[in-house]
Amino acid sequence: KMRIKELQAVCHENAVQAGWWTDLETGESLITNREKAGRICLMHSELSEAMEGARKDSMDDKLPYRKMEEVELADTIIRILDYAGAYKYDIEGAIIEKMNFNKNRPDHFIENRKKKNGKKF
Repeated sequence: KMRIKELQAVCHENAVQAGWWTDLETGESLITNREKAGRICLMHSELSEAMEGARKDSMDDKLPYRKMEEVELADTIIRILDYAGAYKYDIEGAIIEKMNFNKNRPDHFIENRKKKNGKKF
């Protein structure tokens, strides 16, 4: 099985090979700060498609044996890992550190969430 770090490298390499990080007209690299907003919007669009699949309880049109919601969530993760690879982020390390941090957050304990003005969702 692949670690997240390895999967991140594969996602980014696949995107580079497909030309998603190169201007097709000029051949220039698109790994710039200017690209960040558009790339994050693409992640968001995949999540919106997942929500639509959940809302309609649809099967995916490209992988018809899978739920659309499942496939669009996978697309979201692929885009996130590609982005992280482009900008050299340690997403695997950040996930582990953030999960450990969240274990001890007062607002993540059930008793605190039940309190008035506690996080309900």
